[in-house]
Amino acid sequence: MLSRSVLHLARFHPSKSVTSRVVHHNWLKVNIRSASYDHGSSSRSQSDSAGDGNAFSTAATVIGGSLLTYLIVKKLKDDSAKVYAKQVVSPTKDIHQAHNELRKDLPVYAMEDIQKHNSPASGIWVTYGIGVYDISSFVPKHPGSDKVMLAAGSAIDPFWHIYQQHNTKEVLTLLESFRIGNLKEDDVISTKDQDNPWAGEPKRHPILRAATERPFNAEPPPSMLVDSFLTPNELFYVRNHLPVPEVDIKEYELDVEVELNGKSKSFKYEDLKKFPKVTVTAAIMCGGNRRGEMMEVKPIKGLPWGPAAVGNAQWSGVRLVDVLKAMGVESDEVSHVQFEGLDTDPTHTPYGASIPLSKAMDPRGDVILAYEMNGQPLNRDHGYPVRVIVPGVVGSRNVKWLGRIIVSKQESGSHWQQNDYKSFSPSTDWDTVDFKSAPAIQNMPVTSAICSPASGEKIKAENGFITVKGYAWSGGGQEVIRVDLSVDGGNSWVVADLDQVEKNTGRGRHWSWSLWTAKIPVKPGQKLEIWSRAVDDNYNGQPETFKNIWNLRGVVGNAYSRVKVEVK
Repeated sequence: MLSRSVLHLARFHPSKSVTSRVVHHNWLKVNIRSASYDHGSSSRSQSDSAGDGNAFSTAATVIGGSLLTYLIVKKLKDDSAKVYAKQVVSPTKDIHQAHNELRKDLPVYAMEDIQKHNSPASGIWVTYGIGVYDISSFVPKHPGSDKVMLAAGSAIDPFWHIYQQHNTKEVLTLLESFRIGNLKEDDVISTKDQDNPWAGEPKRHPILRAATERPFNAEPPPSMLVDSFLTPNELFYVRNHLPVPEVDIKEYELDVEVELNGKSKSFKYEDLKKFPKVTVTAAIMCGGNRRGEMMEVKPIKGLPWGPAAVGNAQWSGVRLVDVLKAMGVESDEVSHVQFEGLDTDPTHTPYGASIPLSKAMDPRGDVILAYEMNGQPLNRDHGYPVRVIVPGVVGSRNVKWLGRIIVSKQESGSHWQQNDYKSFSPSTDWDTVDFKSAPAIQNMPVTSAICSPASGEKIKAENGFITVKGYAWSGGGQEVIRVDLSVDGGNSWVVADLDQVEKNTGRGRHWSWSLWTAKIPVKPGQKLEIWSRAVDDNYNGQPETFKNIWNLRGVVGNAYSRVKVEVK
């Protein structure tokens, strides 16, 4: 019998001792649900073990993040729940501290009492701070209830250290409405003085505008994107899901496992650099880029990204196809390549994603294991020492801090592959969504964005014209062939000049964005709404409004870009 977190790590890396890992996170010393886990007989297959690991991954995210987000969405629709939430009795005016305050109107429970409530039959209890909460009535309504059960009878504190975006007044008020008691003083383990998983975060350029600090997610001012065809490393948007790992390059290894032929091998950093070095210029775009505009239609749970959650860079490294061929892999149309990062949650479960094997094995797909960005070693925020670059594909598949590659008949079971980064009908809500019904996003749709001028800006015309600048990009390697702009509601259009584009790459291999400029005739005193739309070489265009493509996760947002300005 082993502690769950230690067992999980050992099962994912059976050849490595837990103490030899090269990732140094100062995780909280807590057990999840119970102190032990019976993993069954030693004859269990590796695929079964991986399945359990994927369950942990989903659970970690559900427990720490979407559990209470979904709880808010679901429960606040119930009028009786709204009334119940108003009846919360808290000894403090600050709801952010309610879970640390003694409720004298409620009984005291020992941890051994709470651990007994870990099933629907006995009731499902969790603790947060010194609060004890009964979530029995909620769990059956949750689409991932089996995963939520992994936290039953224990503390959710470690997950809330990671998913701090849920420490809001609304979430905490609702959580407090489930409170049934106080944790016995002898069983309280303060988290304030324990190791902070965010203590080793890298320094960032102050010009980056943070959507969240922990995990760090930020974008530069849009106007700076059009200053350079290659986005400077320090100004490239940052999208992290977990704390940034600290990696010892001397001990770094990339594990490659091929379930199709049973081969496995660990590559040190210098081993990878023995393969031929290639450079690919490619834009990387977050699946939620421009979500803030979609939020104007109706609310969405997610980061309010502007148009700058994208960047264009030269990535250097080794072709994934070369590494896989060295492992005896042959391409097919049904298998997948799973990627796991060295960024982990409190159960030591990594961030993960996957792409089709056919993309990975296609020499024209240009998938690389990158160790340089714009001629410099990757910095920590962008995946040091190695990340995968999958040109033309949504940013979430470009896994950073790469620690493991698995060639499998199965798609990644990671939460971020199965229950996120998928799009649905505008009429699908959290009551009706079925994540299994939609494929994971791979290639991104054609899009454009106006980066200068900014919305609300007063601009001066020169010789009767204003200058508008922006970027355009299409996923899947499609070339942007045109960008149109209108200031009269689409009655007339001006075709922009494509100033900086990637040339001589061949059809289907245009991985970079295009920067464009347009001169638009105007009159002084005019108030204008400028529209932009891009067209790629398959003649795919952008939809006119976000209303028609709104989706509950706010992804693949590629409607016309719209900026309102006043001409001086």
